[in-house]
Amino acid sequence: MTSLAHQLKRLALPQNDSNLLVRREVASLLFDPKDAATMDRSTFYALGCTGLEELLGIEPAFLEFQDTLFSRASLTLERSVQSKEVNEKLDAGISLFLTRLCPYFLLKPAHKCIEWLVHRFHIQLYNADMLLSCALPYHDTNVFVRVLQLLKIKDATNQWNWLHCLQKPGVPLSRGALINHCYSDLSFMDFICSMVTRSIQVRHSGNCSQLRVIFSFYASTIVPALDAVDKVSDTIISKLLPYVQKGLKSSLTDYKAATYMIVCQLAVKVVMESSLVDSLAVHISKSLVKEPVLAKEGLGCLTVLLQNQKEAVGRLCSMPALVSTLQVMAAVHDVRPLLRYLLPHLVHSVFAGSSGEPLLLCFSFRLLLDEYLSQTELSAENLSALDQRLLPLVRLFESKYVGALDSILAGHVTDISDTQQKHLFHHFLSLSLCSGKFQILGDSDTSLLLSLKHPQPSVRVSAVEHLMDIVTSGQVHLDEGFLKDTIVERLQDEAPSVVSAALRVLEVSLDDLTTLVKTLVKTLNGSEGSIRLTVQLSNCGVLGLPGGSGCSGESGRLVSDWPSFSEALTAYLSRCEQQPGEPADLEFGCVLTCLLRDFIQTLRCDDASFKGKLDSPGRVIGCSLTWPCDWPLTRHVTAGEVWWNPEKMDTNTCCYLGLLCRMFSVLMSGATDGPTAGSFRQLMKLLVQVHLGDPVMLFRFLSILWGYGSNHGDQLDVKVGAVLQTQALYMGGALLSNQPDAMLETLAATDSPVVPSLLCCLSSPVREVRRSALAALKSLSGASSPFQPITERLLKTSEEIIADPTYLSQVRGFTFYKSRKLQASMQQLLSTVQTSSCPSYNSAALLDALSNVSGQSVLSVLLPVLDRLLETGPDTPSLLRDEARLMQLVLGKFDEASAPLLVRDQNCLDLFIRALRTPTQQHPDVPSCQMMALEQISKSFFSALGDEKVQQKILSVLFDLLVESRSPAVADAISSSFKGISVDAQLVANELSPPQKPNVSVTVQQTRRSRATQRKPAEGSGPEGGAVSWRRVTLILELLQHKKKLRRSQSLVPVLFSLLASLEPGSADHANMEYTKQLLLSCLLNICNRLSPGGGAADVLDEEKFSVELVVQVIRASDVPQTHHHALLLLGTAAAIFPEKVLLNIMPIFTFMGANLLRLDDAYSFRVIDQTVQMVVPALIQLSDGGSSSHLVAVVTRIVHVFVDALPHVPEHRRQPILTQLVTTLGPAHFLWVLMLLLFKQHATQTDGSASEKDEALDRDVDFWVSVCSHFDVGDQLTSLINILNFLLQLPDDKDDAQKKKEGEEEKLEDLIFSLEAHSGKELRHFKFLNVSFMAQLLGSTSFIRKVAEGGDDEISKHVVVVCLFVSRLLEEILRYIHSVARCVEENSDKPTAKFWRVLLNKTYDVLDKVNALLPTDTFITVTRGLMGNELPSVRRKAMELLNNKLQQRTQWEEPQVSALLQLTSDLLSIVGSGHVTEGAELAINRQTALYSLKLLCRCFGSAHQEAFVPVLQQAVQVVTVTDEDRNVMGSALLCVAEVVGTLKTLAIPQLPRLMPAVLHVLSDRKELLSSEIYLLSVVTAMQRVMETLPHFISPYLQDTIIQLLQSSSSSSSSSSSSTNQLSARLASLRSSIATLLPPRVLLPSLSRFYSNLLVDRKEQLVALMSILKEHIGHMDREQLNVHQSELTSFFLTALNFRCQHPQVGKTSRIEGCVIDCLIAMVMKLSEITFRPLFFKLLDWSKSDSSDRLLTFVRLSDGVAERLKGIFVLFAGNLVTPFSELLRRSNSDELLFASDLAEEKTSLLLDLVLDCLQKIFLYDTQRFLSRERAEALLKPLVDQLENQVGGQQVYQQRVSQHLVPCLGQFAVALADDSQWKTLNYQILMKTRHPDSKVRFSSLLMLMELASKLKENYVVLLPETIPFLAELMEGEEPKQDIVSRYISLNII
Repeated sequence: MTSLAHQLKRLALPQNDSNLLVRREVASLLFDPKDAATMDRSTFYALGCTGLEELLGIEPAFLEFQDTLFSRASLTLERSVQSKEVNEKLDAGISLFLTRLCPYFLLKPAHKCIEWLVHRFHIQLYNADMLLSCALPYHDTNVFVRVLQLLKIKDATNQWNWLHCLQKPGVPLSRGALINHCYSDLSFMDFICSMVTRSIQVRHSGNCSQLRVIFSFYASTIVPALDAVDKVSDTIISKLLPYVQKGLKSSLTDYKAATYMIVCQLAVKVVMESSLVDSLAVHISKSLVKEPVLAKEGLGCLTVLLQNQKEAVGRLCSMPALVSTLQVMAAVHDVRPLLRYLLPHLVHSVFAGSSGEPLLLCFSFRLLLDEYLSQTELSAENLSALDQRLLPLVRLFESKYVGALDSILAGHVTDISDTQQKHLFHHFLSLSLCSGKFQILGDSDTSLLLSLKHPQPSVRVSAVEHLMDIVTSGQVHLDEGFLKDTIVERLQDEAPSVVSAALRVLEVSLDDLTTLVKTLVKTLNGSEGSIRLTVQLSNCGVLGLPGGSGCSGESGRLVSDWPSFSEALTAYLSRCEQQPGEPADLEFGCVLTCLLRDFIQTLRCDDASFKGKLDSPGRVIGCSLTWPCDWPLTRHVTAGEVWWNPEKMDTNTCCYLGLLCRMFSVLMSGATDGPTAGSFRQLMKLLVQVHLGDPVMLFRFLSILWGYGSNHGDQLDVKVGAVLQTQALYMGGALLSNQPDAMLETLAATDSPVVPSLLCCLSSPVREVRRSALAALKSLSGASSPFQPITERLLKTSEEIIADPTYLSQVRGFTFYKSRKLQASMQQLLSTVQTSSCPSYNSAALLDALSNVSGQSVLSVLLPVLDRLLETGPDTPSLLRDEARLMQLVLGKFDEASAPLLVRDQNCLDLFIRALRTPTQQHPDVPSCQMMALEQISKSFFSALGDEKVQQKILSVLFDLLVESRSPAVADAISSSFKGISVDAQLVANELSPPQKPNVSVTVQQTRRSRATQRKPAEGSGPEGGAVSWRRVTLILELLQHKKKLRRSQSLVPVLFSLLASLEPGSADHANMEYTKQLLLSCLLNICNRLSPGGGAADVLDEEKFSVELVVQVIRASDVPQTHHHALLLLGTAAAIFPEKVLLNIMPIFTFMGANLLRLDDAYSFRVIDQTVQMVVPALIQLSDGGSSSHLVAVVTRIVHVFVDALPHVPEHRRQPILTQLVTTLGPAHFLWVLMLLLFKQHATQTDGSASEKDEALDRDVDFWVSVCSHFDVGDQLTSLINILNFLLQLPDDKDDAQKKKEGEEEKLEDLIFSLEAHSGKELRHFKFLNVSFMAQLLGSTSFIRKVAEGGDDEISKHVVVVCLFVSRLLEEILRYIHSVARCVEENSDKPTAKFWRVLLNKTYDVLDKVNALLPTDTFITVTRGLMGNELPSVRRKAMELLNNKLQQRTQWEEPQVSALLQLTSDLLSIVGSGHVTEGAELAINRQTALYSLKLLCRCFGSAHQEAFVPVLQQAVQVVTVTDEDRNVMGSALLCVAEVVGTLKTLAIPQLPRLMPAVLHVLSDRKELLSSEIYLLSVVTAMQRVMETLPHFISPYLQDTIIQLLQSSSSSSSSSSSSTNQLSARLASLRSSIATLLPPRVLLPSLSRFYSNLLVDRKEQLVALMSILKEHIGHMDREQLNVHQSELTSFFLTALNFRCQHPQVGKTSRIEGCVIDCLIAMVMKLSEITFRPLFFKLLDWSKSDSSDRLLTFVRLSDGVAERLKGIFVLFAGNLVTPFSELLRRSNSDELLFASDLAEEKTSLLLDLVLDCLQKIFLYDTQRFLSRERAEALLKPLVDQLENQVGGQQVYQQRVSQHLVPCLGQFAVALADDSQWKTLNYQILMKTRHPDSKVRFSSLLMLMELASKLKENYVVLLPETIPFLAELMEGEEPKQDIVSRYISLNII
C-alpha cells in the first residue's frame, strides 16, 4: 500500500466504511457472519435486552443503561449520521457499560449484550479500545479470540496490529506474548494501568469484589513484564509511579496488594535513587498506619524495598500491630533489612515519643489492658490476686506517664460494650489514682471526662453535679489539677446552667473566699470570652443584679444602693457561715460590683502610671489601685487648645486617657442590653461625673472616640472599632439633643472639635457610623454656627451619604461654590486643619473627605500646613504616618484649578519648589514629598500656569533634579511628568543653551564662525564658565527622545546644530561625545519626522539653518556605527524636505553605506539602510521627474552598482532583505532587471577557485537570485525577463563585433551594466549563459509557479489576464532570441565557440519550455502550430516535443482545445509523409517525433474522435509497408499503429489486409529483427494490440502469426538484457492473448497442425506451443472442455508418445514435462466421472506398444497425484499391482527397457514410482492400504534396499531421497502393529545383508521408521535391539556410528 493510501485510510472515518452498507456478511460475536446477515434488527435487540435483564439479576448497577443503550429508541438510531456531540455522548455511555461489564465478560448475558452493541452501534469500529479493554483480562479464552476477530487491525499503523496474527488461526493470546508486548510497548502498559483506575472510578458501590479479576490481571501482567525486561528504564518507572501512588493510597485491599507486588518487583529489578525509595517507603507506611488491613504484606514489601530508608520509619512506629506482625513474619521470612533501619527509631521512641510519651511503653500498657479485659472467666479471688500484682505497675506507670495513661483509658471507654468487660474496666480503674474521671455515668453511658465535654448542656450539668458529689463525698480520688481545670473550663461554658453548677463546685472545693475571688478574677482577666462570662455570671445571679436566676427580693437594687466593698465582703462571709450548704450568689455579685465602683471613684492620673491596662472590653482590672492624687485631666491640656490631641500628649496622660477609653468601652458594652444594663448605666454615670463632668470635656473625649479609628499611631494603645465608634456617636447625639442652646453654640463653634470630627465620620465605610454621625449633626442643626451652611447641605443629602461612603468625597457631595455662605463656611472648616492642636489623622480624614474640593482659596488656606510640614532641621522630629498622609493630601490640591496661585503668590511657588526638592521618604507606604509633587505636574496643571517664566522655572528645577538625583524612581517620575506636559520648544532650547545665553537664535553660519571659540575640553568646562554642561544636555536630550507634546519644535533646530557643531571630535571622553551626537541627531530626526507628514516642513524649517554638510561631516569624522545610523536616518528624512541639498551629497552617502554599513551584521544597521533608501531614493525619483529618464536610470544604476559591489562583504542573511528593499523602493518593474544584470556580471567576472568551487558558487548564487526575484509580483518578474532578453539582443555576438566608443560620447546604459571594453569575450559569453540559465531556473522555481497560481476568487480573471499578457510578450522575445542564437549556431559551426552556442541554444529551448508551461492552453496550441511550420527542423522538432510534454502532463481538456489539437494532425501527417525536402538523420528524428505526437493525440482523444484518426492509421500503415524505410521510423510507426488500432477498433478492420502481411513480413526478416531488439519490441507490441483489439478477424493470419511468435520466443530466450526482458514479457503477453482471446474451435485445430509441423524440425518451439495450449485450457470453461475433450485426448495421446519417438533423455524430459503440465491442467478441470475413463485409457495406453510409455505414464501419475492429493487415492488402487510388478522386475535381472539407456531409464522409473507411492501414502485418508495391498507392496518396497541398479551414487540418492521417504510414509499409512512388526523385521533382516551399502541403507530406513512412528515404535524395540547390537559389533565404522545414533535416539 502506498503512503498516500495509508494516509487516506488513516483519515477515513468508520461511518464511511462500505461494509456498513453491505448485508452479505455482518460482524457478529455469537453467529456466523453470513447467518447474522440474514437476521433482522429486532432479533438482535431482543437478544441484547434478554442479556441485560439477566445481568440486572446479578448487578443492579446496569439499570441505568436500560433507557439509553438498550432503549426502544436505539432501534432506529444510526450513529454514522449523528452529530459529533451525540457520538461523544454515545461513546461515553458505551465506555461506561463495557467497563462495568468487564468482571462479567465470560457470562452468556454479557455476550448477548455485546452482540447487540456490535450490531447496532458498531463498537468494533468506533469503540475498539474499550471493547478490547473489556476482553483483555480473559486473553487466554476463546471468547477473546472471537472479539478479536471482530476488529479491523490489519493496518500496520493500528495500535492493535500486533494481535492481527491471531485473527486468522483463531488461537488465544498467550501469556508470554502479552508480557513481551507489555514491556516493549509502554503505551500498552499505560493502557493496562489506566484500565484498572477506570474500573475503580466507575464502580457503583463500595464493594469491589467483582473487580478482583481486573486486579489479578493487572498484577499478573505488570509484575512479569518487569521481570522479563532486561533493564527497567526511567521511562517505565515514570509510567508506573502515578499508578503505584494511587494503589498505595487506595482503600481497596486487592488493589493495594497488587501495588505491593509491583513495588517489590521494582525493588528487586532496578536500583532506585534514595529519594524514590524514601518516597515509596513513606507512602507504604502511611497506608499501613491509615488502614492496616494488609499489615503482613505491607511490612514484607517494606522489607524488600528498604535499602536507603529514612523518613518512613517515624511513621511506621505508630502502627498498632507492628510488633505482632513482625513476630509472625520473622518466623517465615528474613526481616533483618527492615529491622536494621527500624530498631534505632524504636529505641529512640522509648525515650522521646512524638507527644513526650514512650511509644513502646504505651503499646505494652495497651496490651496489658486488653489482656486484663479478656479475663472474663476469672473468679473474684483470682481477680483480687491479679489486682494486687498489677497495682504497683499501674501506679508506677501513672506516676511517670499520666498523659499516656489517660489517652489509653479514654480510648477504651468508648470501645467497651460488653457488661462483663465494663465490670472489669471499673476494677482496673480502681487501681489508678485518677480513677474518678474515667468512671462510667449511668445517664450518658460514658465516662466523666467525656460527659464534661458532651455537646448537650443537660449531660454537662449532670457531669458537673456528679463531680460535686465526688468532691463532697471524697470516696473517689480526683487529681487536683484535673478538678481545677475542669471548673475553670466549665465557668466559660455557653450554657448558664453549666456555669451555675460549676460555681457551686468552685465554692465547695475552695477553702476560703480569697481564693474564690482570685480564681474568678483570674478567670475574667485571662479569658478571651470575659464578656460572655460576665453575662453568664449575671444571669446566674452571681453579681446579684436584676434578671439573674439566683436573685431574691432585693435583686432590684441598683449599684448606688449597695454598701461599700468591705460591707459587701462581710455580708458574703456571714452568709457563707450561716448557710454553708446554700449558694451566696447575691452577696458574691455585690462584692464584684462594689469593687468596680470603687475603682472608678479612686481612679486618678499618677506619674508612675498604672501597673495594668484595660485593654479590651469587659476585662476587669487586674492590679491594685494607687493612692488618689488631685491631678485633673485638664492640667494635661495646654491652655487655648480645643482638641485633645494624643499625638502631642505625654505618656502619663495617654495612659490615663486610654484607661478612660477602655473603661468607657466596658461600661458601654454592659449598659446596652441584658439584666445588668441598669447597673452598668449607673457606673457610666459615675464615670462621667467623676472624670468628664464638664460637657466640653465630655465632647472632647467623645471627639477622640469618633475619630480615633483612623489614627495609625495609636498613642493611647486602644482599638476603637466600628461598634464602639457607633455607640459613642449615638451617645453624643443623645447628649446633644439635651443640651441648652448656649452650650450647642459653644460646641458648634469654630474652635470646637465636634463638627469637624462628625464630618470625618461621614466618609466611614460602615453604614451605621455614617447614620449615627448624621443623627448627631441633626442635633446640632438648630444651633447658630459658622458650619451651619455645610451641615444643612449635608442633612439634605443624608440618604445619599448613608447609602454611599464615597458620596462626600465627590463633587456632587459638596457644592461649595454656589453661595458665599458656603465658601465662608468652607474657609472656617479648612482653618481647623491649620490649627496645630488638631490631630493629623483628623485633618487627613477631613481633607480626604474633601478630596475633590480645590481651588486657589482652598490652597491658600492650606499653605501654612504645608509650610509647617516641610520644616526641616536637626531638632525636627520625623513626620508621623498621618502627617505624611496629610502632606500628600495638601500637595494634591496643586491642580489645574489652583495653578494660577503659583503665578500670583511667590510663597506658593517657593513651597512647591521646596516640595520638589525634598527627597526624604518618611514612611515606606507613603511616597516622598518629592514624588508627590512630581505627580502633580500634569498636562492640565502645567498649561494652567500660563506664565512662561514660571513654566521655565519649574522646567529648570525638573532638569536640575534629573541631574542631581541618583534615584531611578525620581528619574522615571520626571520622565513621566515631562512626557505628559505640553511644552514650548523654546523653553527647552533655553535650557539647552549656556547659562549666559538664555535665548538662542543663531544660524549655521554663525555657528561655524564661533566654532573655534567653542572647542574646549568638555570635562574642563562647567556651567559657571559659560560652557555647555554636557551631562545636563544629555539628560534633556534623552527626555526629548520620546517627547510628543512639543510646540514649535523647529525652534530647537538651531540650538541642536549649534551643539552638534560644538562637539570636539578629539575629546578624551569619546564614548560620551558619540552618545551625545547620536542624541542630537535623533532629536533632529524626530523634529523632521514631526514636521514632514503634513508636507509643510520646508515652509516651517529654514533651509539655511539646516546644515546637511554638518551631518555628512559627522558621518565622515565618526567611526561609531550607531552614529552613522542616526546620521543616515536624518539625511533620509531630510531628503524629503530639502532634496536638492541632500542630492548634492548622494553618491558620498551611498558610497559610505556600501563601504561601511553593509558590512555590519545587526538589525539596526539593516533598518538604517532600509529607511535611508526609502527616504532618499523616492526623493531622487521625484526630483528627476522633470528631467530625462536616461539620466535617472544612470544614477540609479550607479546606486545599485554600489550595493552589488558591496554584496560579497554583506552577511549572507542580510543580502536578500537589503536588495529586496532597494528594488522595492526603486520600483521592481523598472529596475529589477538592472539589479539582476549587475549580479550576473559580478559572478561572470569572478575567476578564482577550482571547477567544483565555481559550480558550488554558481548553484548558491542562482538560488540567491531566484529568492530575490520571488519577493516581487509575477508581472514584475516577467517584465524583468523581457528587459533582460532585450538587453541580450543589444549585445554583440562576440567582443570583436562590438563598436568602439567614440571620445566624448555619453556613456550608455549598456556600458554601465556590462562594459565590453572592460571585459573579455569569454566573460561576455559567460554573462550571456548566466542570463539564460537564470531565466530557466526562475521560470521553473517553485516560488515563481506558486505566484503564478496565486490570486483570490475575485482576482483570478484579472490575474490570469495579466500573466497571459506578459507571458505572450516574453514568448515573442524568447522566440526572437532563439532565432538569434540559432543563427549564431549556424554561423559559428566551424569555430571553437560552436559548442557554446549549441549549449546556449539548448538552454534557450529550456527557457521556451518553461514559458510554454505558463501559456494558456489555447495560446499554446496556436503557438505550437506556428512553430511546426518553421523552416528550421530543430524548431519544428522542439515544437512537437513541447506538444508531447503538454499531452503527457495534462489529462483534462476543453472541447474547443480538443478541436484545435485535432487540427494539428494534418501538420504532423505532413511531417510523417516527408513533405519537407530535408535529408539526413534529422528528418528521421522529426518523423519519429511526429509519429509519437500522433500516438499521444490518439491516446488522449481517439476514443471520442475516431474518425479523425483514420488517416493517421492509413499513413502509419503506409510507412510500415515501405520495405526500405528507416527502422527507427518504422518502429515508431508500428507503435503508432498499435495505439490507433486499439482506439479505432472496428474502424481499423479495412487496414488489416495491408497491415498484417506487412507486420508478418517484418517478423519474418530475422536478421533485421535480431539486430535491433527495440525494433522487434515495436513489432510485437503492434501485433499484441491488434490481437487484443480484433481477435476474431485475424484467423486468416493465425498460422503465420503463431509461427512467427514461436520463432521470436525461441530467439528471445537466449539473451538477458533489459530490453530482452521487456520483449519476453511482451511475447508472453501476446501468447496469453492468443490463448485467451481465440475460441477453441479456431485455436485447437491450428495447434494440432503446428505440433505435427514442429515435431519434424523445430522441436525447441514445442515448449512455447505447449504454454499457449496450457493457458488456453485453463481459460476454457467446463462446457467447452466437454465439447473438445475427445479432441484434446487424442492430441495428448499423440503428444505423450513423444518419448517413444525421441528416446533422448535430456530434451525429451523437458518437452514431455510441458505436455504433462498441459494434460494436468485439463485434468484439474475434469470431474471424477470424466477423469476416470481418461485415467483408464491412459493406463491401457501405457501397457501397449513401447515400454517408454510406461515411464511417461508413471511420470504423469506422479504429477496428477501431486495436484489431486487425496482425490487421486480413489484411482490409485489400479496402480498397486502394476507398481508392485515394476518394483519386482526392476530388482531382478529382467530388463524393463531394450535400449542403450535401459539402466538410466530404469533408475528414473524407480524414482518416479517411489515418489508416486509416497504421495499416495501421504494423502491417504480413506485407509487405502488394506492388508492385501500392504502385503503386495511391502516386500517389493523393502527389497529395493538391495536394488543397486544405476550405480552406487544413483543408488544412494534413490535410497535417501525416494525410498526412505516412501517407506516411512508407507509405515504411517499402515497404522497396524502387526504390519509394523512385519515391516520392521523385513528391514532388520536387510541389516544382515552381506553388502555394507545395503546394511547402511537399512539403518537409514530404521531411523526414518522410528522418527515416523515415534512412541509407537516402542513395541518394536525388543526385536530391534539385538540387530543394532550386532551392527555395533561389526567392523564398519560408519554403520557403527549410525547404529549407535539410532540406539540413542530410539532408546
